[in-house]
Amino acid sequence: MDQSEFLSVVFPFKDRLFRMAKRLLISSEEAQDATQEVLLKLWTKKASLQTYTSIEALAITMTKNYCLDQLKSKRANTSSISSVNYEEKQADLHQKLEGKDSLVWVEKIISQLPDQQKIIIQLREIEQMEFAEIAKILEMNEAAIRVNLSRARKTVHENYKKINSYGVD
Repeated sequence: MDQSEFLSVVFPFKDRLFRMAKRLLISSEEAQDATQEVLLKLWTKKASLQTYTSIEALAITMTKNYCLDQLKSKRANTSSISSVNYEEKQADLHQKLEGKDSLVWVEKIISQLPDQQKIIIQLREIEQMEFAEIAKILEMNEAAIRVNLSRARKTVHENYKKINSYGVD
């Protein structure tokens, strides 16, 4: 595999790798470093990449493992949801501010989830990957992915509901 082939294979999902790293590592700089490390590892393996059924799944798995290693070594200590390009064309200023506030709260709630649930939410809700792809990347069965996603959604929903109720139940 030459350089142009490598770039044509890897380029389409490099942003997905960055978003995964950003989800797990709070700092954009650390996420860029993680993405660069994974791309470098892929480059060194370029001769054998064609033996993999999904280079993207391999790259996402490598990114996840690298980031989790970084978290374990205490080089990063929190995570944050990556910004989603969301723009309401007809909304007034108040609605836009409410939307941004809601996104901030959801980001905070998601950042408190266990790492595995954060990853599953990132891959399913943000990256819109299929359960089979997620199961392959995380080396779990699809039922476990669905259960973890359901628990994560429930936690986010309950905590967001508490925040919006202002302590009134």
